[in-house]
Order: sequence, then C-alpha cells, then structure tokens
Amino acid sequence: MKQILGKLFEYRNLTRDDARQVMLDIADGRYNDEQLAAFMTVFLMRSITLDELQGFRDAILERRRPVDLGDVRAIDIVGTGGDGKNTFNISTASCFVVAGTGRKVVKHGNYGASSVSGASNVLETHGVVFTADNDTFIRSLDESGVCYLHAPLFSPALKSVGPVRKALGVRTFFNMLGPLVNPTRPRHQLLGVYNLSLMRMYRYITQRDGINCTIVHSLDGYDEISLTSPFKVATSAGESVMTPERLGLPRVTPGDLYGGETITEASRIFDDVLGGRGGEARTACVLANAAYAICTLEPELSLSDALLEAREAVESGRASESFRRFVSINSRR
Repeated sequence: MKQILGKLFEYRNLTRDDARQVMLDIADGRYNDEQLAAFMTVFLMRSITLDELQGFRDAILERRRPVDLGDVRAIDIVGTGGDGKNTFNISTASCFVVAGTGRKVVKHGNYGASSVSGASNVLETHGVVFTADNDTFIRSLDESGVCYLHAPLFSPALKSVGPVRKALGVRTFFNMLGPLVNPTRPRHQLLGVYNLSLMRMYRYITQRDGINCTIVHSLDGYDEISLTSPFKVATSAGESVMTPERLGLPRVTPGDLYGGETITEASRIFDDVLGGRGGEARTACVLANAAYAICTLEPELSLSDALLEAREAVESGRASESFRRFVSINSRR
C-alpha cells in the first residue's frame, strides 16, 4: 500500500491491472483501517478514472460469492448513494412497487455509509436477517417478487471496508462500485448516479457488458429521480432530459423527500409510502422510479402505462403485500 499511495500522491493514475490487484488485496485483508482510510481519501480529492473503476469492479466480481437464480427475468434498482441528500429509501420502496406489479427484482444493497438509512438498515429494522442461501433467494423471488443481496455477504472487499466507510461518513469510490457489482450480474438495471461524469462511465460499462440499463440523475444532485428538478436519463438508445411535469407528476421540494434523523423514523416513512400513506410528493417520487424500472424491463411499454401500473400496485395494497411476504420469508423464525 505504501507504494500505491506514493504513486497516487504524485498525481499518477492506477492502471486497470493495478486497481484490480489493490482491490484483491483489500479483499484478502492485507491492509489496516488507517491504510484503507488513506487510500479512499485520495479519491475524495480527485476523480476516479474509468480504468480504475473497471479494475476495482473486476476484482470484486472475480471474488464474489456466486448466486444462481436460473434464467429469471429480473431488475436491480439501486442508486450510488453519497449525494448528501439524506432522502428516505426511494429505490428500496420502488423495488416493492415493481414487485407489486408482478415483476421480479434482485436488489443488491448495503448499510448507509453517508446517510441515516441504506437499504440494509431499513430492511433490518423490520426483522430481515441477511443470508447468502440460494434456496431462500429463489423462494423470496417466487413468493414476494424480491430477493435482497446484502453486499458484504457476497464481497470480501466490501465487507473489509465497511467499518472504515462508516467511520469516514462521507461518499467514497465504493459508492460508485456498489451498483456495478451485483453478484447475480442482472441483465436489467435502473441505476441512479450523483453526477453526470459517473453517468458517462456507467453508460460505457453497462453498454460494453450488454446490460439493458437505464441510468438516471436529477440535475440538482440527487442519485435518483427526485422530481425536485429536471433529470437526465441515459439508455442504450441515447440521452434525454425530462421534467416532472412531462411525466404528469408534481414537482416536489427537498424537504418532501427527507428521510428523517433516525433509522426508526426512516423505517416509518418507508412503511407509510408502501402503505399508500406517504403523501403525494413521496409517492410520486417512488412511482417515477418504479415506472422507469418497469420500462427498462419492458421497453415496449409507455411511461404513462408504467406509471399507472405502479400507482395501482400501491393503491391496491399489492406493493405492501409484497413487502410483507418478503419480510416473512427473510426474517428470523
């Protein structure tokens, strides 16, 4: 690590192979917390390169714990986090709305490192016990429409850096990696990013890998469709800028999306949204993200039809029922 840090401090970039080897060493536990903190801090002071991002990703996927879900047609819905907005769990709620429409979701997530509540926090608060059991995943997917992969169980590197990321409490390059290293290698993804340069890198990587991917970024900085501003959408077909009004949805304020001061508060907001009690602003935000996920799975469907399906999943109680079944299958017995 001393040599690597020396290279970085001299403003030199890592090659893809260098980055891969560093991440393999992190996975093998060869560095202490102080070294990891110094390494992560470098990338807070300068942008990561495409080669570095790909090399880190190569290593994580190389060492991942495999998951076999067969040929199921499913989507991952996930944001990078690290946008500093402390929103409620928008992407996680969107997963259960999509499942409530009868589609399948394979979500990869983690604890929040720079926000109050990540996906793993809100699920754990409801009694979910994280597992790497393949049979449980298949059952959860069949019966609830969602299976959840808690990232540290599938990546030694992500497990190794967890305490340091939490102690730093700021966005690191691991935020960039999370959405790219789902161990199931899903062929469909809705990915939210916190800036446009990362959108370009994600688009290059997912297109190269043949992933049917929709990448979104709200132009006021959110790593999801927040409806607080116009937002950019990138797919294999091109890029566009959308507004809430073009979707027929209200423009909301940052305060509408606030996730609370505690995990308990974040969990209550999450329940209210899935139960149809979240209020117009929060519900609209989740519906927008769910609709884009549905259209990623089924490009022939119009956004307006996808929005109708998502709204019906919430208002009929099917989204909430999907979550109830998920918790029942994945909690302590």
